[in-house]
Amino acid sequence: MTLRREATARQMRLGVELRRLREAAGLTAIEAAALLGANRAQMSHIESGFAGVSEERLRRLASHYACTDEEFIDALVALSTDRTHGWWEEYRGLLPTSFLDLSELNHHASFRRDVAILYVPGLLQTEEYARAVFSGRVPELTHEELELRVRHRMAGQEISIPYELVIHESALRIRVGDRTASRAQLVKLLELSEEENTSVRVIPFDLDGFSRAASTMTYVGGAVPKLDTVVRDVPHGSAFIDSESQLIAFRTRFRKVEAVSLDPERSRDFINRLAKEL
Repeated sequence: MTLRREATARQMRLGVELRRLREAAGLTAIEAAALLGANRAQMSHIESGFAGVSEERLRRLASHYACTDEEFIDALVALSTDRTHGWWEEYRGLLPTSFLDLSELNHHASFRRDVAILYVPGLLQTEEYARAVFSGRVPELTHEELELRVRHRMAGQEISIPYELVIHESALRIRVGDRTASRAQLVKLLELSEEENTSVRVIPFDLDGFSRAASTMTYVGGAVPKLDTVVRDVPHGSAFIDSESQLIAFRTRFRKVEAVSLDPERSRDFINRLAKEL
């Protein structure tokens, strides 16, 4: 069994789901390994994402675990057999792994929903806005590190899936860069909000119910709901949340935030008015 030097978030997610199935079946790692003719260490490597698992072995494990959700099993097989070498791989070893994991997550997503409170999400940022965001990092980035992050962000902005953004007025008004950059960012938001698969909704300062927004979040849809992922910012990168109870909570949170926001048409009028004020 060949071990990976580094497991991606996608590979680790497969391992996590296999461990959850095993635990739900009431089997120990040693017992599960015996069913495959493997040992405990090999099972540990599979469940941590550092070793792959073939389709035949995965389906055998699912059978032993009494998992009858065929759609879910097929989705796990797709995870285990995926050999995509995406555009983000050229940044491996140059950027923190969390940057690449988020790019891979977006690439395989079935939909994405964002709640933004202080900044326009990276998926929608202009180049100058992104540069201003990264320029504020502490400790300060070198010029080469800064430009590498900006280039990576711009490369991952294709939106080919249903995308919903709920953004607070504070994120629209905060001048991350100068006046010109802020206006250009608002214009880009307006243009993207006209796209067929994109919805942008605004929460103005004077709208009731803001407490429901809580904080920024990114909700990314998987091949099946069980494989959805929530991404939250943490001091040293991004945290990926995938427990079923948390996913349910974040789905509810997004819909509550959406419910207190302006509809897309009024939101476009709102953003257009802000752009004209600059």
